[in-house]
Amino acid sequence: MSHSVAAPVAGAPALPTIPLRELAPWALFYGLLGTLVIFFVSADQGAVSIPAGTAIHEWVHDGRHLLGYPCH
Repeated sequence: MSHSVAAPVAGAPALPTIPLRELAPWALFYGLLGTLVIFFVSADQGAVSIPAGTAIHEWVHDGRHLLGYPCH
């Protein structure tokens, strides 16, 4: 039994290619944004806490446990 490679369908849209030079700034931006989010989720309202109180800790409490951060 032989397998043949299917030819592209006539009229099918081609997938656009995105140059790495255009993709890199967005990847860096979202990488830094993700790092900032992980920082705030993992910070335990200590010396690095920007707002006073426990508001951020309570908002991300379950997420902290899901990610494996101990908080009690």
